[in-house]
Amino acid sequence: MGSKPGVGVIGCGNISGIYLKNLRESSAVELLACADLDMERARARAAEFGVPKAATVAELLADPKISVVVNLTIPNAHFSVAKQALEAGKSVYNEKPLAIEVSEGRQLLELARAKGLLVGGAPDTFMGAGIQTCRKLLDDGAIGTPIAAMAFMTCHGHESWHPDPEFYYKKGGGPMFDMGPYYLTALVSLLGPVKRVTGSVRISFSERTITSEPKRGTRIKVDVPTHVAGVLDFANGAVGTIVTSFDIWEAAPYPRIEIYGSEGTLRVPDPNTFGGEVLLYRSTKGEWESIPHTHGHSDNSRGLGVEDMASASIEKRPPRASGEMTFHVLEIMHAIHDASRAGKHVALGSKCERPEPMRVG
Repeated sequence: MGSKPGVGVIGCGNISGIYLKNLRESSAVELLACADLDMERARARAAEFGVPKAATVAELLADPKISVVVNLTIPNAHFSVAKQALEAGKSVYNEKPLAIEVSEGRQLLELARAKGLLVGGAPDTFMGAGIQTCRKLLDDGAIGTPIAAMAFMTCHGHESWHPDPEFYYKKGGGPMFDMGPYYLTALVSLLGPVKRVTGSVRISFSERTITSEPKRGTRIKVDVPTHVAGVLDFANGAVGTIVTSFDIWEAAPYPRIEIYGSEGTLRVPDPNTFGGEVLLYRSTKGEWESIPHTHGHSDNSRGLGVEDMASASIEKRPPRASGEMTFHVLEIMHAIHDASRAGKHVALGSKCERPEPMRVG
């Protein structure tokens, strides 16, 4: 076995390209194989990105050189594939969300602990230059004590561009489970864990028509809420508001995330990117200023969390994109939906630590 941890990727769909590119070029891990239920797709991806081996899922899980599995399957397969990987003695990094059900996420963490393995998960965009620069500003007291935060992700769904968008409107989909992890992970990494939530949700359109190829004209029955509004009470006292929607045709320009403090305001860049402009308003200056990035990784660096998890396993430290944080985010998303159904606040059962900041530079 080489000196770098061996990595295998399961799931060769849309998102796999950037992972395979970045992991193939990584100096921290060695990409050894990719697998998919469709072997032709696995072979095509292997050829495209120079992956040494296209394998079946069983072959990849049986490979003793692979110690970390990157699980890029569709959401309703995240749990089953991750469980298989852990049972095969391999740490696993899941695309978001960690699992569909809270109980499934909990099982993964318990199994990993029992076997001395690690679980981690996307998004790792919070490890990029944009949000890490915001983290440093917060830690340095640039806006004083955080008081509140607001986050917005609105669009009119994915059926106009995605080649196979149906799963976005089925269990495990919807705007909160699809895009919420980016926004919630950014908020938790910046402000810490959430202690309770409430919210309101609705299905605005009971049916969607695909206008992208190759399934143009296919109708989709919508099974999950497509407009979700939540209120988050953070353990540090800050109050957060989050709106995620697949029901809005066009909105006026708005901040992706803003954090309001006792001494100023911080505008956080799009959490679906690694870079983006950081804007700071200080009460003492009375105007917005653009803050240069203090950290690296401003390009699309998906796979950074995988590298960090592999290093964490060697260094015997918690990974930044940890299973505990991805589980906490999963519980928050469910709790917002549960709160809407019950008409009350829902207390969170899980906690997580703010991940260690990235090194400056």
